[in-house]
Amino acid sequence: MSFFEITAILMVLTALFSYVNYRVLHMPTTIGVMFIALAASLCIVLLSWAGVEIGQHHVARVLEAIDFNKTLLHGILSFLLFAGAMHIKLDDLTSQKWVISILATVGVIASTFIVGGLTWVLLGFLSIPTAFVYCLLFGALISPTDPVAVIGILKTAGIPKSLETKIAGESLFNDGIGVVVFMIILELAQGGGDITPGRVSLLFIEEAVGGILFGFVLGLLAYQMLKRVNNYQVEVIITLAMVMGGYALADRIHTSGPIAIVVAGLLIGNHGRAFAMSELTRQRLDDFWELVDEILNALLFMLIGLEMLVMPFTRSLLIAGLIAIVITLFARLASVGGAVMLMRTFRSFSHGAVSILTWGGLRGGISVALALSIPPVPERASIITITYIIVVFSIVIQGMTLRKLVDKIYPDLYGEPVRR
Repeated sequence: MSFFEITAILMVLTALFSYVNYRVLHMPTTIGVMFIALAASLCIVLLSWAGVEIGQHHVARVLEAIDFNKTLLHGILSFLLFAGAMHIKLDDLTSQKWVISILATVGVIASTFIVGGLTWVLLGFLSIPTAFVYCLLFGALISPTDPVAVIGILKTAGIPKSLETKIAGESLFNDGIGVVVFMIILELAQGGGDITPGRVSLLFIEEAVGGILFGFVLGLLAYQMLKRVNNYQVEVIITLAMVMGGYALADRIHTSGPIAIVVAGLLIGNHGRAFAMSELTRQRLDDFWELVDEILNALLFMLIGLEMLVMPFTRSLLIAGLIAIVITLFARLASVGGAVMLMRTFRSFSHGAVSILTWGGLRGGISVALALSIPPVPERASIITITYIIVVFSIVIQGMTLRKLVDKIYPDLYGEPVRR
């Protein structure tokens, strides 16, 4: 089956699920599409168990032909990060810089070790043989919050602006930190002998600091080009080229593409929007990237739902996944609560900040993609399945109930129009 045929099938399914959601379920598009895909996958699996074959193997073959890791981490993620970063006010982000920095670094590392340690105990109790280093690897891939899932859900959550900035800002930067931690632990798991403090520091500088500097240069170059053009078609093409070319080049020079695109998006969305674009260009550019964001989000969440058909489920792994949900939430609560307690010595936080930061820290496709990138080792299947269960719970349950939590903590916000 050709790439075009696979893409056509996925787009048809996404359109069909979006239509059903709009007409029947009335959920946020991304959650609704994923919910329908999950329901369809579950029906196919149950019918297959009952001896009724209605195309599970054909669908599974299509999904196996798609490298989810490359499709997300080296494909559509760049577009989604840029679209999300463009609409975050730099002044708001700067005002929360210490909170975002601590949550994206100390919070991720603390959560990695809490999840890793508790998961090792859990899997040992369930007689699922897993080396401790792979439990840490699982902790590293599940600890960062997913910017795609988080920003998509925040659009409908009605969270107070300061908290929204904290959650969105953290999610935009902590995946880069999470990938660095993941790479270090994966190298340890594969017997890397040169993991030293110097090596770790160099890797952090290459990925995180290098990503920030490269993203700034990339955004500045695009800004100078936008400033000299007054044609919205050309300006849309410039931003599109910046996102695709910049992400690809970041991969080549071994720096963090996600961080680079976020920095470039912040620069274009703030400085570029204010000084390099006409009102018409701003409107058309916003419309274009909002459409790209909606289409790719729906496609990604539909893919996550269908991935259920190729997940290696067993009774033990299902139990492990359900308990791991509690472990992950506890680790998020402990890391966020500890960070907030530390920062309360020099700044104030909104009432209910820890609860909303904990429940709003959604996991998504990035965690699944990292799990699928693990080499073929005995622990791989267990990690993939447990990760998938947590991601589905996070998007469907946490994503659907976040607004209710906000309304409970801030009852005076009830009934306000959703900010976009």
